[in-house]
Amino acid sequence: LSAGVCCCCAALRPRYKRLVDNIFPEDPKDGLVKADMEKLTFYAVSAPEKLDRIGAYLAERLTRDVARHRYGYVLIAMEALDQLLMACHSQSIKPFVESFLHMVAKLLESGEPKLQVLGTNSFVKFANIEEDTPSYHRRYDFFVSRFSAMCHSCDPDPEIQNEIRIAGIRGIQGVVRKAVNDELRATIWEPQHMDKIVPSLLFNMQKIEDIDSRIGPPSSPTAGVKEENPSVLAENCFRELLGRATYGNMNNAVRPVFAHLDHHRLWDPNEFAVSCFKIIMYSIQAQYSHHVIQEILGHLDVRKRDSPRVRAGIIQVLLEAVAIAAKGSIGPTVLEVFNTLLKHLRISVDFELSDRRSSSESGTLSISSKESDERIVQNAIIQTIGFFGSNLPDYQRSEIMMFIMSKVPVLATSQSLDPSSLGDLGTRRIQIMLLRSLLMVTSGYKATTISNALPPPFLDPLLSPSLMEDSELRQLVLEILHNLIDRHDNRAKLRGIRIIPDVSDLKIKRDKISRQDVSFMKKHGQQLYRHIYLGCKEEDNVQKNFELLFTSLALTTIELANEEVVIDLIRVAIALQDMAIINEDNLPMFNRCGVMALVAAYLNFLSQMIAVPAFCQHVSKVIETRSVEAAYFLPETIFKDKCNLPKSLEKDEADLFFLTNKIAESLGGSGYSVERLSVPYVPQVTDEDRLSRRKSVVDTVSLQVDILSGTGIEDKVDNTEEITFEALKKAIDNNGLEEQEKEKRRLVIEKFQKAPFEEIAAQCESKANLLHDRLAQILELTIRPPPSPSGAMTITAGHAHYHSVPVYEMKFPDLCVY
Repeated sequence: LSAGVCCCCAALRPRYKRLVDNIFPEDPKDGLVKADMEKLTFYAVSAPEKLDRIGAYLAERLTRDVARHRYGYVLIAMEALDQLLMACHSQSIKPFVESFLHMVAKLLESGEPKLQVLGTNSFVKFANIEEDTPSYHRRYDFFVSRFSAMCHSCDPDPEIQNEIRIAGIRGIQGVVRKAVNDELRATIWEPQHMDKIVPSLLFNMQKIEDIDSRIGPPSSPTAGVKEENPSVLAENCFRELLGRATYGNMNNAVRPVFAHLDHHRLWDPNEFAVSCFKIIMYSIQAQYSHHVIQEILGHLDVRKRDSPRVRAGIIQVLLEAVAIAAKGSIGPTVLEVFNTLLKHLRISVDFELSDRRSSSESGTLSISSKESDERIVQNAIIQTIGFFGSNLPDYQRSEIMMFIMSKVPVLATSQSLDPSSLGDLGTRRIQIMLLRSLLMVTSGYKATTISNALPPPFLDPLLSPSLMEDSELRQLVLEILHNLIDRHDNRAKLRGIRIIPDVSDLKIKRDKISRQDVSFMKKHGQQLYRHIYLGCKEEDNVQKNFELLFTSLALTTIELANEEVVIDLIRVAIALQDMAIINEDNLPMFNRCGVMALVAAYLNFLSQMIAVPAFCQHVSKVIETRSVEAAYFLPETIFKDKCNLPKSLEKDEADLFFLTNKIAESLGGSGYSVERLSVPYVPQVTDEDRLSRRKSVVDTVSLQVDILSGTGIEDKVDNTEEITFEALKKAIDNNGLEEQEKEKRRLVIEKFQKAPFEEIAAQCESKANLLHDRLAQILELTIRPPPSPSGAMTITAGHAHYHSVPVYEMKFPDLCVY
């Protein structure tokens, strides 16, 4: 009776339950009953409305089997679920999916590694199914958390640990694919999910042995390698995640990378950080590169107080990112990159100076190591600026050159960096760092005309006397000029100062001088001559300075010299020779001989470039004489390590010097206009000379107009000699006064007839500026403002008095009264 009752009850059970029960064999080792599974599948496809009940019943059985540790039946249930999931594609599958995900979650929650792997595999199969309609209520929060936790598995068995980590990574990959493909489900990109996914992938990527395998674009490892190596699988998942990122969620995917690198202190050393950002830059879409650069810059600002090596690691990462993005789309971040880097360069210099001051006070050795670390930061910034700038198009590079030059602290021009707050040492460090950055930016820059490469707002501060006070500064300025002037890559052929036997062997490349370049030399040639002339007079010059000065003269000859410029360059060279002989500046003997060697090397080069036989003959003769009698006047001798210097330079030995009359005679016979050769070269006076209160080199006669008014001006000291009647009487009684006046008059006339217009204009301008300043003082004291109700100010005995004027007493013009 009891058996009949059981059979009756079994017959009363719903058909879907009977079909589900039939797929489970008595012995789980026999596996899924395929015949009954086909019946269940046919039933589910024929009656899709029963799918939710089939799923719920399977979930009920699976939950019971998991609790009873009957893992064989669990495997059979998951296999049946997978087959049903793959066979049924309809809207009715939505409730069945919920039951399926519930069963997967049960497996992932279990502590059995095999069940976790089984649940992950089922979820990955589900993730690869494309659903017809999106699901509005489905969330994957639990799966993100669980798969992320599996990625950090620390099972004592290495094989099990590796298996669980691979399962976690594949699960994350499935979540990303499922969520990203669903257009209405963007929650996967929310920060709370990215903060779990990205660190989990990075944690496994750290275990990779061959770091270089991640540097290039995505690779395609074999399936076997993927399964065996969690790091390779994590890397490919990370690339896929970044490749699916869009404009709105790019930052959410990148920011957890910074948190992971900070938490695990991976900026020093930064090999892993560099490789991570190479992966990022290669994986994202090109138009989003500037987002990553902005994030790196923002993180650099956040970590600006960290140790120098950490900041250097971040900057090196920025360099690698910029190297990939520079030739692509970099958006509006060009100036932001340079501005941020220059700001951190200033911060690094401040830290270095504070460490140096602390070192001088305490004398500890640890400070010196910090100082050297700051140098690492500064070099990294300079490399980044240079690499970024050198990869920009020319129109943007010229703007960056102007931007960097505006940050260089020079007298009366710098607004962004206050030299007074830095001190002399800090100002010099900032100048050197910025010029080194500018040198890298200008490398390879080819301008069509020299006026585009050296506009006045750039040229004026570059040639400022403020950048001539140090040997290294002068070297950097000259090298920057070489980058901009040398448009035919001739600089390498001119490297080193020497007597070139045959210039034609160098195969110098040059074009005909354009009208724009001729106009540039007329306007700014005197600035270049002045910089070279004054650069030769500095006492701290070393061999490299003379080599760069020689290259500057040679490149100017190649790129910018017409007949007029050639005459000016010869005048500069003769002036340098006279300066070394007369030695009014008390230069050391090495400097004087170095200048003489520079003049010899340059005139030898110039004579062969213009190919005037008589000029070449004179230069060759002087060089031959020097090689026999005064070898220290030649570059091959003076710049040797051990060179015997003379005790004095004799002015009477004409055979050792280049003579103006012979040069004029040789050039005049070839059609050159040599009248100006008889006028000695005098450097042009600049406004900065007046601001720096340097002695003028052309003001031989100064007109002084002193109008003293008020106590403030009366206190000034008059350094000029007082002119009285007795002094005038003595001057008249002097013998030879008339001959002196005639000689002065003749020199003035000759100067105005033969001197170039730029020098005459420079002399007149200096005197006109002085007169203008005096007139401005006079007008400021004499012109009174109109009366106002607030009162008028009068000065009596140096004291200011205010007198109020009532409105009714003020006189208005007729047009203002109605």
